[in-house]
Amino acid sequence: MISQTAEYALRAMVCLGTMRQGPRTAQDISEESKVPVSYLSKILRSLARSGLVGSQRGPKGGFFLARAPREISILDVVGAVDPWKRIERCPLGNPDHDGALCSLHTELAKAQSLIEETFRRLSLADLIEGASNAGGRCGFPGRTPDDAAK
Repeated sequence: MISQTAEYALRAMVCLGTMRQGPRTAQDISEESKVPVSYLSKILRSLARSGLVGSQRGPKGGFFLARAPREISILDVVGAVDPWKRIERCPLGNPDHDGALCSLHTELAKAQSLIEETFRRLSLADLIEGASNAGGRCGFPGRTPDDAAK
């Protein structure tokens, strides 16, 4: 449904939203989010270009959320790293479908619109609250399944 890059970006953003001790290094975020640090660096650059993440240089430097978690939608994050592509014409290039999608692509476009609307409505704060209420079921963020059992 979403790319691995988009999932990694969402995991990194949840980590940034839950880390309260100031800017965090890419290494810290990588360890917390379970995203390879080399790939995470590319993702963080895209998030910074989109104005979702800020960075600070220096010994106490690192990355931080540029806006409050409630002001960042899931669609913002996904769009920053993997722009949303709408089905507007037949992906098969069928000239008979010019001006109208076939029934398959019409239904796919409807489903895509529902997902897009859900992502627009959900904020990063919703994911952060959900992560803290999940009891560490998948070991994210910052907890292992063993921690959840304690």
